[in-house]
Amino acid sequence: MLLEDINHIALIGSLMQQMCVYLAIAYLLSKTPLFAPLMQVTVRLPDKLVCYFVFSSFCIMGTYLGFQIEGAIANTRAIGAVLGGIFGGPVVGLGVGLTGGLHRYFMGGFTASACAVSTTMEGLIGGLLHYYLMRQHRAQDLLSPAIAFGATMVAEMLQMFVLLIMAKPFDQATRLVAHIALPMILTNSCGAALIMRLILDRREMMEKYSIAFSAKALRIAERSVGVLMQGFNEKNCTRMAQIIREETGVGAVAITDREKLLGFVGVGDDHHLPGTPISSPHTFQAIANNEVVYADGVNVTYRCAVSKDCKLGSSLVIPLRGEGNRVFGTVKLYEPKNKFFSSLNRTLGEGIARLLSSQVLSGKIEEQKRLLAQSEIKLLQAQINPHFLFNALNTLAAVIRKDPEAARQIVQYLSTFFRKSLKRVSTEATLKDEIEHVDAYLRIELARFADRLDVKLDVSDELLSLRLPAFSLQPIVENAIKYGISQMIEPGKITIRAQRLGETLQILVEDSAGLYRPTPGGDGLGMNLVDRRIKLRYGPAYGLSVDCEPERWTRVSISLPAEEEPA
Repeated sequence: MLLEDINHIALIGSLMQQMCVYLAIAYLLSKTPLFAPLMQVTVRLPDKLVCYFVFSSFCIMGTYLGFQIEGAIANTRAIGAVLGGIFGGPVVGLGVGLTGGLHRYFMGGFTASACAVSTTMEGLIGGLLHYYLMRQHRAQDLLSPAIAFGATMVAEMLQMFVLLIMAKPFDQATRLVAHIALPMILTNSCGAALIMRLILDRREMMEKYSIAFSAKALRIAERSVGVLMQGFNEKNCTRMAQIIREETGVGAVAITDREKLLGFVGVGDDHHLPGTPISSPHTFQAIANNEVVYADGVNVTYRCAVSKDCKLGSSLVIPLRGEGNRVFGTVKLYEPKNKFFSSLNRTLGEGIARLLSSQVLSGKIEEQKRLLAQSEIKLLQAQINPHFLFNALNTLAAVIRKDPEAARQIVQYLSTFFRKSLKRVSTEATLKDEIEHVDAYLRIELARFADRLDVKLDVSDELLSLRLPAFSLQPIVENAIKYGISQMIEPGKITIRAQRLGETLQILVEDSAGLYRPTPGGDGLGMNLVDRRIKLRYGPAYGLSVDCEPERWTRVSISLPAEEEPA
């Protein structure tokens, strides 16, 4: 293109079109992680490298997309150079400017050397501005569109001055500057300001998103403190669902365990009734696979399994996880068919699930502590009562004169028994610890019953490291003797066996009395308390079961997960 053919308005329009390409690319980059360093003051080396490559690409692209004018190129290269310096500092700005300048130099033309020098200086101007504002503690001004506009304008004016000095012949350089100065200064300055505005808007949007998320999360956490710690039941789950719906604004909220609906609030509460079995395939999928299931109603079809007239059109199902990452329920967020499921609520839903899981787990831990304390108190009461001591001491008195060595062993067993009972500090024990505790108790009872009691232990060594709640085995054995063997006239037998069935540890305590009588709702020292502790810790699939053949045998089975003692 000849200088005589240049129309200022047309050139401005063409350069504006080129600038729009920058804006489109910047908008697409804003949807990627590459954009993150541009929304804050860049100080880390990896972020500086990202700035260098992004804005160097802008410089090179500005040169390629420019307009050839008698050996010169009208371009928007300055946008990349100046912004690279503003975001990355002097070193990055110098690097971006030098890269863009060298690229322009090798393309040739009578302005090649002048453009190479001026582009390098433009990057350095942006970098020095970054340095100055940082020294003045004005980091937020780096993202000001007005400052970007002013810095780019100064840089372009400097470029025109360098062209006049370095480009030869001088008269041609003068005519070139007269024709391209205004369009390039105006276009590059506006382009830099608009890109900065895009970055600033993106940052403000992310901050608003984060503030909204944090505010909702804090309100939910504040209002839900202690709700599910009181129990994972229909009453508390309905209350929790109401809180979540009020704070998130979703169409409906549901909370389930692994089998039934515990709480439902919102659209569709006329047919989604607490206490009814789970019917949604998405819920079954979330529980079975321990994964979040999102049915948007478009890519993944959502259809209410209860009512064909249900107004709900999308759902988000998040599993609730307890000990060992085991799923014990779900929380579900719904939106009606005419409403979009916002990404904020999707992200918030996963945070809510973690909050609810923590509350339920904390409640179980507190209940276990309470039950453990209760069991320890009752156990000590039973073990240190006068009757127990009377029997033990009478047995010792009867043996001490006849067999001092046997008496010494009884004293040792008594010492072991009390040490295991009184010094147990953890809520967990190994099977080995429990067997030692039971063995000390049985040794004392064997000395008292003499030939009337036969004890058999059948526990393999590889099972001894498995864990179980402390004080789980001794109460069962004590019950077998106290309410079984001691009531018999003829000799009795106690058998203790342990076996591993897949991922389950099964412990069997069997006596030959067959005198078991169930006492529903009891809260004594024996089986009911042990059963409740195991179910609270591991879930309803585990616990105690009792088989009895009257006058022949009673068999108590303890089932719990086969968990190894940590190394």
